[in-house]
Amino acid sequence: MKLSKTEEQLMEIIWQNGAIFMKDLLEALPEPKLAASTVATMLKRMQEKGFVAYKIFGNSREYYPLKLKDEYFSKQVNGIIQNFFGNSAFQFASFFTANADLNNDELIELKELIDKQIKNNVP
Repeated sequence: MKLSKTEEQLMEIIWQNGAIFMKDLLEALPEPKLAASTVATMLKRMQEKGFVAYKIFGNSREYYPLKLKDEYFSKQVNGIIQNFFGNSAFQFASFFTANADLNNDELIELKELIDKQIKNNVP
């Protein structure tokens, strides 16, 4: 299930904090601030989608993530690979390295990551 851009922004704040009360979430939002009622509606939708849950403390709700950030973004990247690159991770990697404006240090670091992965995959 996909989140809207604003829902992703809210989830990013929740992921960063692990758990957060509504008032703190509202404070953490960048300007222009969303209305509290808008955030409450979005959190309800995110709860229905299975991304967040909450604990009640008096009159306050503390929201916490149900999905890990890596899990969510991995599914999004895999969807991009499937939809735009014919389900070919190689085509995606080729496109990424050619178009991502990586400097030499970043390319070397990427190569080291690939070399490490190759080493780990060898039986």
